[in-house]
Amino acid sequence: MASKDISMLSCQQQNALQEQRFINRRFQPADKRKLSITELNRLSAEQYRDCPKTPLVVVLDHVRSLHNIGSIFRTADSFRLASVYLCGITATPPHPEIHKTALGAEETVDWHYFKDTLEAVHQLKQNKYILYAVEQTEGSLSLDKITLDPTKKYALILGHEVKGVQQTVVNECDYCVEIPQFGTKHSLNVAVAGGIVIWEFFKNLVGAHPCGRPIVVNG
Repeated sequence: MASKDISMLSCQQQNALQEQRFINRRFQPADKRKLSITELNRLSAEQYRDCPKTPLVVVLDHVRSLHNIGSIFRTADSFRLASVYLCGITATPPHPEIHKTALGAEETVDWHYFKDTLEAVHQLKQNKYILYAVEQTEGSLSLDKITLDPTKKYALILGHEVKGVQQTVVNECDYCVEIPQFGTKHSLNVAVAGGIVIWEFFKNLVGAHPCGRPIVVNG
């Protein structure tokens, strides 16, 4: 199909094209030619809004860096997350510094602002989300040991670049999860950590195949 027709395809049809491309790679010699943007078969902004979303919300608890915020928006778009909750000092779109790393994802991903992170947490709990703080605690779970129920909804809380997730917020979460590290540093950049954890949760909820079909989220 010609690239000019890609934008006319439905979400399901584009998923099928993506899946076929990955299946073909398994049975044919690897082609190392870089793909053009049109060959990637990405959704338009309008199609994205109508597509079913992964049952996962990311909560940013006083994230300071505008570039980190933008990067998380971009990751949220990649895996069709249900929403991003911006809390406390976390800046909100539109903002040119957020756009530098979000590259327009701040216009496609659903987002909400809360002055108090606990307000966001309580709303999520009322809507039956299971909450995971991405934090190093006495009882935190190793990310590689996490098993999720794809019939349920989840929320990840990412914290301030220096202080992490507030203890009062950690106390309200169902679980804490941390990324195993083997070097000298005590933590990862929040946008990097977010990308790693979001990918692992996505695989659990949708499937390891990069063209897995997200679940519709209501509420």
